[in-house]
Amino acid sequence: MPSLRFIGGIAWMAVTIAGCGATTTPSSAKATVPSEPTLIDYVDPSVVQGLNTRTLFSGETGNQHVHAVYPAVADAPRLTERLHRTVSGELDRFTRRGGPADALPKPEFNVDWQLAAASPEVLGIRLRIGRSMESGWNESRTTVWYDRTKRRALDSADLLTGRPALVALTGVVRSELALRGPLVTPNALRPDREMFDSLVFNPRGDLVVEFDDEQVGLGVAGRVVVAVPSATATPLLSEVGLRAQRAAVRAKKVPAPTSQEEIEAASTDKPPARSTKAGSVDCAKLRCVALTYDDGPGPETSRLLDILHAHGARATFFSIGSNASARPDLLRRMRDEGHLVANHTWSHRVLTMLPSSRIADQLTRAQHTIAQTIGQTPTLMRPPYGDSDIQVAAIAGRLNMAVVHWNVDSEDRQDADPQAIADRTVARTEPGAIVLLHDSHRATVDAAPEILRRLSAAGYTFVTVPELYGSDEMLPGRIYESGGVSAEPDR
Repeated sequence: MPSLRFIGGIAWMAVTIAGCGATTTPSSAKATVPSEPTLIDYVDPSVVQGLNTRTLFSGETGNQHVHAVYPAVADAPRLTERLHRTVSGELDRFTRRGGPADALPKPEFNVDWQLAAASPEVLGIRLRIGRSMESGWNESRTTVWYDRTKRRALDSADLLTGRPALVALTGVVRSELALRGPLVTPNALRPDREMFDSLVFNPRGDLVVEFDDEQVGLGVAGRVVVAVPSATATPLLSEVGLRAQRAAVRAKKVPAPTSQEEIEAASTDKPPARSTKAGSVDCAKLRCVALTYDDGPGPETSRLLDILHAHGARATFFSIGSNASARPDLLRRMRDEGHLVANHTWSHRVLTMLPSSRIADQLTRAQHTIAQTIGQTPTLMRPPYGDSDIQVAAIAGRLNMAVVHWNVDSEDRQDADPQAIADRTVARTEPGAIVLLHDSHRATVDAAPEILRRLSAAGYTFVTVPELYGSDEMLPGRIYESGGVSAEPDR
């Protein structure tokens, strides 16, 4: 499993400007220029025993697109609870803000996360919370720390020794910001714990201080970050702050690709993803159906795999890259048991609202993680919320992936009743159907035995999506909605 250090928001989005350790990222910038000393070595989450992901909500709620996911660590319940509270609180505020019922494009809320540090003493989880606003896309960042020795969740400001250290840090950062020019407003910075809610460390032990969009600058300034040299920062650190600093400095360095081109190359050197049981079923003669599961892997995925195995069924899993990075064991199990692993982007953004470079970034990051994990390169992708257009299809085609939609929606995300989910799925299924389900949803997995039992009794065979098309190869860049049906993207 590759390290995730190269794919964090800082490594991909920071752009250096003149001065010592202070950077801003113009919101319109398309280039991804690695920046030191603000580059953070994010840790591969699969090295943390008991780490999984939890989905608060993923889908459409009212007139909003929502993808709210956070990590959960089995032996750190207080950390998990703090992350849940943080994400759910931000989602509640976004939902209450609402908007016109017929607003287009639909408002979007999205949570991405990285593991800022991991050691026997500390864990650091960085949340990046994005939301569409009247002025455009806006992101806030917060890093929650966990002291494993005392079993307590901490704010970033708790990495400091106290109020005097916070005041001193404010002065240092304000001095740096004063050199940044008119886009940054250093006088907006106050010695407020909430303003210093995302503190992390780079591999040299420098303290990296990052702010929310528009917090200490104009909207066009985008993300603003300052790196405080270790010699200045260390005297300000608390005991747990020193542990966090040591964890960042001692993190194992694993070479990893640092550009989109390198990631694409590292992904395409693997053979195309294919079910180990492909070719064992002739869907021209049998009643075939493709069950597809989005948004995993997660806590329910292992149980779903047990159910599918017990029924001799296989499925197609459209996996989110950030979730896959946390549970590579589940992706390998999917591959070994005859399922097909496919691409559902890195963090479930609405692709049709992104520039081409960001669409490619969402797809290639997920592609790289999946390919390095299972030793195969996905040939299928599914756009989050099913939102695609000619640009999305063209980029998928360039990456050698077909675009897969569905023609049976189980509507499982809005339902906690397994029986209702099973009833709808069975009633709507016909030969050649591509069925939309979610392995991140407990009720969906609870419904799986009933779906499999009833469809099996009706004579259905469960196959992966490409098997619906038999010897007809699924073409990159084409959109597929059901067995035997594909379409050119709308022009």
